[in-house]
Amino acid sequence: MRYSMLAVAISTSLFLTACSEPSTNLTQSTSQTAAAQQINPLLSASPLQYQAPDFSQIKDAHFLPAFEQGMAEHLQDIQAIIDNPQPASFDNTIVAMEKAGPLLTRVSRIFFNLVGTDSNEARRALQSELAPRLAAHSDNINLNAALFARVESVYQQRDALKLDAESARLLEVYYQRFIKAGAKLTEQQKLAIRALNEEHSKLTTQFSQNLLKLSKAIAVVVEDKQDLDGLSDSQLKAAATAAEAAGHSGKYLLSITNTTRQPILASLNNRALRQQVWEASAYRGTDGELDNRPLVARLTQIRAQKAALLGYNNWAEYQLENTMAETPANVFNMLNSMVPAVVANTQAEQADIQAMIQREGGNFEVQPWDWAYYAEKVRQEKYDLDENEVRQYFEFNRVLHDGLFYTMNRLYGIRFEPRPDLPVYHPDVQAFEVFDHGGKSLAIFYADYFAREGKRGGAWMSSFVGQSNLLGQTPVVVNVMNIPKGPEGEPTLVSFDHVTTMFHELGHGIHGMFSKVKYPSLAGTAVSRDFVEFPSTFEEDWAALPEVLANYARHYQTDQPIPAELLEKVMKAKNFNMGFDTLEYMASALLDMEWHSLAADAPLQDVQAFEAKALAKHGVNLPAVPPRYKSTYFSHSIGGGYSAGYYAYMWSEILAADAFAYLRERGGLTRENGELYRKHILKVGNSRPPMESYIQFRGQEPTTDALLIRRGLKAQID
Repeated sequence: MRYSMLAVAISTSLFLTACSEPSTNLTQSTSQTAAAQQINPLLSASPLQYQAPDFSQIKDAHFLPAFEQGMAEHLQDIQAIIDNPQPASFDNTIVAMEKAGPLLTRVSRIFFNLVGTDSNEARRALQSELAPRLAAHSDNINLNAALFARVESVYQQRDALKLDAESARLLEVYYQRFIKAGAKLTEQQKLAIRALNEEHSKLTTQFSQNLLKLSKAIAVVVEDKQDLDGLSDSQLKAAATAAEAAGHSGKYLLSITNTTRQPILASLNNRALRQQVWEASAYRGTDGELDNRPLVARLTQIRAQKAALLGYNNWAEYQLENTMAETPANVFNMLNSMVPAVVANTQAEQADIQAMIQREGGNFEVQPWDWAYYAEKVRQEKYDLDENEVRQYFEFNRVLHDGLFYTMNRLYGIRFEPRPDLPVYHPDVQAFEVFDHGGKSLAIFYADYFAREGKRGGAWMSSFVGQSNLLGQTPVVVNVMNIPKGPEGEPTLVSFDHVTTMFHELGHGIHGMFSKVKYPSLAGTAVSRDFVEFPSTFEEDWAALPEVLANYARHYQTDQPIPAELLEKVMKAKNFNMGFDTLEYMASALLDMEWHSLAADAPLQDVQAFEAKALAKHGVNLPAVPPRYKSTYFSHSIGGGYSAGYYAYMWSEILAADAFAYLRERGGLTRENGELYRKHILKVGNSRPPMESYIQFRGQEPTTDALLIRRGLKAQID
């Protein structure tokens, strides 16, 4: 997602990151389990094209026996490597581990993808059951002294092995992973690591499940339609439908999205209701049974303690060692260098908003729940731009086919053909087969764009099958978003922000689909956090290219193109409120870094006090502009995927802005440009260091100039 976490399914081979959801009846009888195993479609590779999962055959009861058999088979594969009487070699040790545990990899990818997109009580129960078991399984491999001895033996011979560049890269990646897992620790230290990993897996699972429950619990129910003044007819219908589905017949339900800011606040005229909606968002996870504060404090402490055992000063230092940023100091320097300009820009925006409040007779200082509402008024005044009018030119299917797929065809020569014959896991999901230029089949792509109960918030890309020449695997990729679906019988009209997010997520998608490497551990998006968001962010700017807009921005009723005057307003307004956007992101990124800069001996923190101190320390504590995510619902950071890594969006945006500016100089949307980018960035995965890939593409390291222009913080010089 743009500013949301990219969900990577369970990593291939032995390095499984366990955290997912369970199957209802964990007390099945022996006969039931045996029957499930006999017909369990997960126990063998899917017969569908590219091993796409046959969702029509997969039942919740299949997952537990498949996981148990998968873990057993994986350990057998690993033991065979350890017991091999031949001296350790690259092939019989490293390549053998790449091939190990195919069943566990397959069931993990399917299960964890469904947990995020189509959760239910059964899957959540199984997630809780599996999390500590998978953590222990991973430790049984990563902390195995005999296995590491073979890996280390191969590593010490690396100069004499004359490996090709990709194989040498894989060997380095494996060795570093074992070291960072604790392979060189004493047995006592390994026991401590195991205990921390088990507790961490349980708490991250609880944290994510609390957030899923909170999304339903904190929705705001409105009884009087008059309180919703300002909403469009379509928004009112959607709220009424949501209320009906939730058992509040005759009322209206306002769902809370995963960020602090709520899009609906830009439209609601009722200030008291705006405050209620904002507070439901900002204070989630701070009381009752779903209080996430103890989890935040303990999870960050666990990470600090694990880092100390492994010889690092803090978790941020541990996490950043093999990234482009390299050190926490580099991240803090990058973010802090931008704070003065961003804060000044935001304060200017706040002054405009305060002036608008006073012109309208308001006698109050702007609060967080006022910002979007009055910012929209300022934008309309400055640009005479009505967001509801703009949406009429962005009908979802048109954006998908004539915007997104059109751009991918122009740039890379690929086309997306519907595959209604392939089973999907929810009726809203569409399946496509992706064909390369020349007609060669390239991948299977699932499009899952609409919000629903049981889906976690945000947007992300993941894979059901990862690319690998070694395993003969072709990618099966999914994009997930949470776009509010139009009322029954009406089209879905999307904001321009949703449009760019669709481009962003398909950027991740083609990163997975274009991968052309041998080893699964190096394929596609298996790159450092501060590089993985580069290919996705890079695709966003094509959405605003005039020739692309002309192809998809057409009125949903009349099919007339968006008027030039309106389009000009959209483009001029694109960087409006960018101070706010940048500051709320940077506040979260700095908060993430501060949490993960704690030392192992630091006491459990008071969450709200820690947040306030961290924001004040970096000068980003503007009361009207809270962080995009507060700690109790910061799934990127506290949930684990981007812990000490949320800065990566900004770091990657530097690369993306520089790359896009470079291709614009070279002629823009051309196949030649697409092939250059595809060859040096998208095809290579993690088969070489990411900066090396960027220099191969660009001819030099990136500068921040294009980023500042992209965000409207620096004027373009023609």
